[in-house]
Amino acid sequence: MTAGAGRIAVIGAGPGGLYFAALARRTAPGREITVFERDGRDDAFGFGVVFSDETLDGIARADPEVFAAMSAEFARWSDIDVRRAGQVRTCGGHGFAALDRNRLRAILQRRCAELAVDVRYRTPAPPIGRLAAEYDLVVAADGINSSTRAAYPQAFRPELDERRSRYMWLATDKVFEAFTFIVERFDFGVLQVHAYPYSAERSTFIVELAEEPWRRAGFEALAAREFARGESDTASVRRCTELLAGHLDGHRLIPNASRWIRFTTVRNAAWRHRNVVLLGDAAHTAHFSIGSGTKLALEDALALAASLREQPTPADALAAYEAERRPVVESAQRAAQASLEWFETIGRRTGQGADQFAFNLLTRSRRVTYGSLRARDPGFVAAVDRAVRGAPDVGDTRDTRDTRDARDARDAPPMFRPLKLGALELRNRVVVPPLATFTAVDALPSAFDRAQLTAHALGGAGLVIAGMTAVTPEGRATDRCPGLWNDRQEQAWRELLTGIREVSGTPVGIQLTHAGRRASRAVPGPDGTGPPLTGGGWPVLAASPLPWDADSPLPHEANAVQLAAVTADFAAAAERAARAGFDALELQFGHGHLLSGFLSPLTNRRTDGYGGPLAQRLRLPLEVLAAVRAVWPAGRPLLVRISASDWAPGGTSAAEAVAIGRALADGGADALDVSTGEVVAHQRPPYGRGYQTPFAELVRSATGVPTVAVGAISHHDDADSVLLAGRADLVAVGRAQLHDPLWTLHAAAEQGYAGPGACWPGPWAAGSRRPPGPGADRVAPRLRLVREPAAPVHLRWHPEPPSHPSPPAHPAHPDPTERPEEER
Repeated sequence: MTAGAGRIAVIGAGPGGLYFAALARRTAPGREITVFERDGRDDAFGFGVVFSDETLDGIARADPEVFAAMSAEFARWSDIDVRRAGQVRTCGGHGFAALDRNRLRAILQRRCAELAVDVRYRTPAPPIGRLAAEYDLVVAADGINSSTRAAYPQAFRPELDERRSRYMWLATDKVFEAFTFIVERFDFGVLQVHAYPYSAERSTFIVELAEEPWRRAGFEALAAREFARGESDTASVRRCTELLAGHLDGHRLIPNASRWIRFTTVRNAAWRHRNVVLLGDAAHTAHFSIGSGTKLALEDALALAASLREQPTPADALAAYEAERRPVVESAQRAAQASLEWFETIGRRTGQGADQFAFNLLTRSRRVTYGSLRARDPGFVAAVDRAVRGAPDVGDTRDTRDTRDARDARDAPPMFRPLKLGALELRNRVVVPPLATFTAVDALPSAFDRAQLTAHALGGAGLVIAGMTAVTPEGRATDRCPGLWNDRQEQAWRELLTGIREVSGTPVGIQLTHAGRRASRAVPGPDGTGPPLTGGGWPVLAASPLPWDADSPLPHEANAVQLAAVTADFAAAAERAARAGFDALELQFGHGHLLSGFLSPLTNRRTDGYGGPLAQRLRLPLEVLAAVRAVWPAGRPLLVRISASDWAPGGTSAAEAVAIGRALADGGADALDVSTGEVVAHQRPPYGRGYQTPFAELVRSATGVPTVAVGAISHHDDADSVLLAGRADLVAVGRAQLHDPLWTLHAAAEQGYAGPGACWPGPWAAGSRRPPGPGADRVAPRLRLVREPAAPVHLRWHPEPPSHPSPPAHPAHPDPTERPEEER
């Protein structure tokens, strides 16, 4: 079944537009397809583009002729080199294929000619309204500054996120043997290069700096004038050549309308409007550090052509195309966002050793992990393991002599290595964070609380924390939360701990809190939020009289007497926690609770000594911390949870998060549990795997304080990646523990680890091995006469002499800020 799109107009003859035109014609030879391109057929645009094996498989199936022509000219390699401070670390097993973008365009031009596609060069597209009226379908492959998208802003609702870092797209006639990341620290700051070969005589060479180093390096002055269309910033190119001479080995940098630009992430609420659809950079962009825009555009083209073939009408086809591609693109954009933010803040990691830095770089996007790297290049991961183990962990003062326990720790996956906090020995790096059950009656821990905490203590984690435990009746988030303000509650917690210790030696801590303006609410529903209690509940105390949302009551602004009482209440609850026998204590200074309300500029509007600048907003949290530190036993760890970002404009900044962490560490916190958000109702966090981990890394690197990474960490591979990269010292695994209270032990079994970092309870020891599933007892026969050799882990690019002429060194090129889709 083919959608009734007999006449199709395509705006833009970049690879995405040409590939779609060829596929649409190939699947329906009777279609009339016209491609409009303002530039000439032989104009040279851009440098090399990189493809994944997944994309190439799709091209091979969709059009074998195109794939064969591309394959004949690929540069192929499997290594990634990370160069920093005169050292090189190499990781293999990745698999890359790159191609000169102009050769790719020539291949697609030839394919369109073979299929009788009407490609009109030096012919700007007619106005979009006219095209939409004259054609059944209009495909806008007109780039990041798409005029089609600009013509229908209310339909597409674009969001353009321009970043602050500057980059310049260049080539070099030095042919690198692998994907090469160059990171150099100069007196002006850190400069990084993304380089890779794409032909027998050229490599792509992208130079990138954060805004301030870019200015201090003198590039702002060099780039101050207006450049003509197609003109390169040759002064900046010369400066880059001087700075990077040690990596160019006498080779030149080759510009192509190259100048400093900022990367813009393009997102659109919709990709289609009536019979007009966006493709490639017009619809979306993803930072160049995780791949190429050309790759995404070709995937778009294939999906759109397939949808036109499969659906009965053009409208159905466009809906199917967007429904299929959007999740794929958004996944790529999440990875790209993590990667670009990593490079924007690269300076905070240059103090790491060469091995750990390389591992951190390779796992920056969260798509590549400890497990995947170990599968691709076990030698590389082993080297990183050895290098990281060679230095003591932050906060770890244990004797590092080569004992049996030390050897066991060295052989363990990162999450199963011990850590000492205060005087408390943790057998591994997994923390079960406070997981509220909302089952308390009269603020007493319930039978369900006892069962849940016991299950988690048996489940193998290094530390289990109970919570949310209020320090006063008015400080409860709901009327089903436990407390610790009277003798009866203290005794109940003591009895609960006694029961746990009869079956488990896992340390158990407790989180103390005052919910502030988030108090007096009903038990949350599936979405995690609950309405205010009917009948008024109890009076709500806050830093400022700002309700949580429009349906919430107006809280009372705490006066000096009430603030002193809050401090005393926290100290009294801490004393009770110590007497009850808790091994560790966490103070909740995040998530919009009372102390968080003082820290955030969005919720603290006070004009007295507890409001205004950060030093004054810190006053009450530091007073509470000091009072608790004075009564909490020395040696038992004291943790503090903070929200390092409010995910709302005007909220806590990265610099403030560091200052808060440093102040709390100076005030006696042994570790910081670095969370984010839940401070204001209008927050917009970018939820995703490990999305809060960069904040734990930020605080750890800036302060040297041990941190706990939290938020959407649910697989042991992510936990190992976070820890080995040095982003945090501990990982908190929450929802995954609700899914599987034995998460930690099962993670050990899946990794084949059976050392002291994962202690199975004696009665459950028989379950420490993964039970066999269907087909587990089947042994596959040998069916090959000649065994195929294993693919090499390390493959370098050593090209044959070129079989086609090189493009000119300085080809004409339109302004890259106008046509960035042609730079990938």
